[in-house]
Amino acid sequence: MNAPLTWTQAARALSAEFAARAAGHDRDASFPFENFTQLHQAGLLALAAPRALGGQGASLAQLGEVIGAIGQGDAATALVLTMQFIQHRSMGRPGRIWPEDVARRLVRESVEGVSLVNSLRVEPELGSPARGGLPATLARRTPEGWRLSGHKIYSTGAPILAWYAVWARTDEAVPRMGTFLVRAGLPGTRIVPTWDHLGLRASGSHDILFDDVPIEAGHALDLRAPHDWTGGDPGLQADMTVLMGALYSGVARAARDWVVEFLRQRQPASLGAALATLPRAQEIVGQIEGLLLSNDRLLASLARDVDAGLGVPAADSGLIKSIATNNAVRAVEAALSLSSNHGLSRKNPLERHLRDVLCGRIHTPQDDSVHIAAGRRALGL
Repeated sequence: MNAPLTWTQAARALSAEFAARAAGHDRDASFPFENFTQLHQAGLLALAAPRALGGQGASLAQLGEVIGAIGQGDAATALVLTMQFIQHRSMGRPGRIWPEDVARRLVRESVEGVSLVNSLRVEPELGSPARGGLPATLARRTPEGWRLSGHKIYSTGAPILAWYAVWARTDEAVPRMGTFLVRAGLPGTRIVPTWDHLGLRASGSHDILFDDVPIEAGHALDLRAPHDWTGGDPGLQADMTVLMGALYSGVARAARDWVVEFLRQRQPASLGAALATLPRAQEIVGQIEGLLLSNDRLLASLARDVDAGLGVPAADSGLIKSIATNNAVRAVEAALSLSSNHGLSRKNPLERHLRDVLCGRIHTPQDDSVHIAAGRRALGL
């Protein structure tokens, strides 16, 4: 009898299937629903949720391996899965904000079917809340709970989400801010298909509108005064760094694999041999290997610290995020430099990998914030 696949092995097997469909979804900006059916069938949707809540309790290192494998096949699918993992891991943090009955319900739904959750934070006026400011999305107190109204953009996974974790402020005289958990499809919720992006085109990151949506009292999570939200969450930042770094390293690895095969197969008449025999090609591929190795080592070290319960300063996680993301971009750009017009042809995947990997620079924290924080710390400010 064959031994069951490990989580990483299962992800790698699925990744090859996802890669075969990725170009079509990218071209049409269509959402890969079938990928999530297969992820559910493989038992990967509740991988990050704590065992105490009915999940599988995978370590951050294991989750990074899974996301890296999926990202190598389809970056958009890996991004949606990353957001699921982030939300599920947050349920198990010390002093967690999730009521246990609510957390158990969401985990159970992810075990039993295709059920995903993501945080909706960005707004047209506010931008990313990581830069500060009060959200315009408003929760109004009622005898039954709350009523929510607002407009969220870049809502990754919108077509498939079962739950929205919505960042909003209250209508109280002294407003508080926090997360309101909303079941997708409630009266007053509406998805507006606005996502038409350069990269990650299949991520379904559309706008979602809320018009006086009823929220149960128990679905208001961790409401605080605005000044109590300063400083961020170092644990969340470390998780995001490992998973996002793994995702975009997976994209870069896919680019490396394609260009290696291209160099082996391409034999210009003027050369009379494969491009792989050129010292220049060998040198640049070696540079790509160095960038990928650096990412693997950095991310593995960070994941090991988190899994060991060591506190990682947010400034350190931010620097690793910036380094890993930019290494991945440089690796794909280096692959492109070896492929000439072939790499930019829509019939080949390298141009899609380039468009996808560039999106890594947009995720919070962005390079300017990372370097200012690290600089201020070094200067003692």
